[in-house]
Amino acid sequence: MGRAPRKQSVREKGLDRRTLLIGGGAAAGLLLAWGAWPRTYAPNLAAGPTETIVNAFLKIDRTGQIIVVVPQTEMGQGVTTVLPQILADELGADWRTVAVQSAPISPLYANDLLARQWLASDWTRLLGDAGRWAIDQYATRSALMLTGSGTSIPMFHDAYRDAGAAARVLLCKAAAARWGIPWESCDIQEGLISDGAQRRMKIGEVAGEAMTFDLPPILPYRQGQDGRLAGQDLPRLDTPSKIDGTHNFAADIRLPDMVFASVRQGPIGDAVLAGLDDRAASGVTGFLKLVKQDRWVAAVASNWWAANKALDLADPIFTLRGTPVGSDGIDAALEAAFSKSSGRRLYAQGDLEPVFDGATILASEYQVDASLHLAIEPPCATARVTSDGAEIWMATQAPGLARDAIADALGMTRDAVTLYPLHAGGSFGRAMDWDVGVQAALIAREMARPAQLLWSRLEDVIQDRPSAPARARMAARVGRNGAIEGWLAKVAAPCAMAQTWARIADGKLPHDAAQDVADSANRLAVAGMAPPYAIPNWAVDHYPADVGLPLGFVRGNAHLNSVFFSESFIDELAHLANIEPMSFRIQMLGGNPRLAHCLTTAAAMGGWQGGVAGSGQGMAAHMIDGAYAAIMVEASMAGDRIAVGRIIAAVDAGDPVHPDIMRQQIESGLVFGLAFATGASVPYARGLPTRAILGRMNLPRLADIGEISVEMIRSTALPTGVSDLVAPLVAPAIANALYTWTGQRIRSLPLVGTP
Repeated sequence: MGRAPRKQSVREKGLDRRTLLIGGGAAAGLLLAWGAWPRTYAPNLAAGPTETIVNAFLKIDRTGQIIVVVPQTEMGQGVTTVLPQILADELGADWRTVAVQSAPISPLYANDLLARQWLASDWTRLLGDAGRWAIDQYATRSALMLTGSGTSIPMFHDAYRDAGAAARVLLCKAAAARWGIPWESCDIQEGLISDGAQRRMKIGEVAGEAMTFDLPPILPYRQGQDGRLAGQDLPRLDTPSKIDGTHNFAADIRLPDMVFASVRQGPIGDAVLAGLDDRAASGVTGFLKLVKQDRWVAAVASNWWAANKALDLADPIFTLRGTPVGSDGIDAALEAAFSKSSGRRLYAQGDLEPVFDGATILASEYQVDASLHLAIEPPCATARVTSDGAEIWMATQAPGLARDAIADALGMTRDAVTLYPLHAGGSFGRAMDWDVGVQAALIAREMARPAQLLWSRLEDVIQDRPSAPARARMAARVGRNGAIEGWLAKVAAPCAMAQTWARIADGKLPHDAAQDVADSANRLAVAGMAPPYAIPNWAVDHYPADVGLPLGFVRGNAHLNSVFFSESFIDELAHLANIEPMSFRIQMLGGNPRLAHCLTTAAAMGGWQGGVAGSGQGMAAHMIDGAYAAIMVEASMAGDRIAVGRIIAAVDAGDPVHPDIMRQQIESGLVFGLAFATGASVPYARGLPTRAILGRMNLPRLADIGEISVEMIRSTALPTGVSDLVAPLVAPAIANALYTWTGQRIRSLPLVGTP
């Protein structure tokens, strides 16, 4: 892949208080250097002898094939269909001719939107547009390619529309020049350029000529609905190969003379390799070698099963420095965080002190355990390393950062490392980390042969970077009219997002990354805690905690915890005020009509009975980045098991490009949320999870999932991402439903029992 500028940490690039506020010296030098940096970047795409590079997102083959370049990682969310659909719609392409190619690393594909979410600080927010500009420049000039938090469509929608419009204009100009007519009289539909009368021409015939023409100052977009692809449920481009088995995931890569490896990395924390039995491993048929590093050991063999068996027999021993991770220690750290001086008020509106002073308030405490990713595909990477450079095949949500880390580990320049980004067999954020790629590269160099490293499921569970555990103390005062007059949320939690950045961008070891951010209050740790309701006086305090468990990027991130806390507490307040829970919410949503519409729609579809005792019905509502959703569930207890009979979701996420893929994402989010609510968490003891077999993790199975209904509310707003939207809603909705069934309020996750 093409070379991008060396990735540096935020502090190294100057995005800290001193650099942003200083008026001269180092800051002036930085601005001068950035001012001299290229303002435009040429596409670094490779083109075949019959292909024409139109722009960074599009190549056209002479045969008429439309090759759309996608920088985002396909993890099942359909991004390699939706983004090409936007471009093909504006171009006027025939969908049957559209193909997809992964993008190389380039500043042209930087995800500024996710960078702003991740890197925003008090200082960048204080500077307003200048602060956002600084982050955007950092992301672009660092080629910060990222996939996550449902940002793919909001980030790239306009870029793909512009790319399609530009290609259509250039192709029409080339055809018009041949026909001797004004280009404005030409159009493209179903892959054919026409003059509106008799003459027609295939796109591929003039693709090469089209690049000799100039674009107008303002790009004209297509008008009308005839022949439009946007809004249609087109066939997914990745489905056929996944059905017939030709789709290549990381474990499918095969190279000449390739060997296979399995790895052990010890218990969670600061663990170093202390010893192993070399002779026992050598007795396995096909075994080749043990590759040892300070913190891990890999067995290499002619097949993966032999490698994993050799590791079992070698029985590596690790020395763990520091206190081993345990569930009791995690709980104690969260409780102790409330008494530390590092707690900080991050959000506030109005004045809570006079509201709470001398008043009767309702106070409740909630807790959420860390939740594992448990994607169907464990981490895997294939590497080939020679004296000339390295090639890596892996699924990664941060390809530029992964490429840089691999180059650093091998002592090579960034130019010498080529990373081939593959689709992931699920991820939920797990592929944001790049450690498997570094390990595969080091093994391949040691063996002087291509090597494929596949983690075992046990290793995947032990070394997972789960969602953050958290504890919340909620307090509120309800007025005589039933309106909430004051609301206070105190949340003790580590910041998983800050830990992830410290690992993948700054190269810190997991335990070091956790300690480095342990005392810093961070808005990312309480994302979603700001209530969507019209409460006049409210505040959110964050109390950072070091729980000793390295944490990571996950679907929904902190919203998973925040919505459980807030929507469970709202339900408690409704019952305290003797007001039906939906009406209680609606009365505070006068300034949020889209969320109110979602609530009323879900209630109408589900036959909402008012949340009365014995109904087994509960609801929850939330909004993320311009997308709105409400769900209603029907749940009950069957002995000590939770039975979820129905889930009804109403979503307003703008005008969908591909309605069925949006529906798929909503449905998958509901199932993910069900897993988060009832399973996917494990107890920890002595630095290890106490169970690692998927069948013992209370994950929902098809037989456990009842009816799921999704209503997508018609909207003219721009489409938004929905990957993270509904997953956080499931747990509070189930807890609220179980309160009506049992009369007992459940305030901790996972919920008791299994689905």
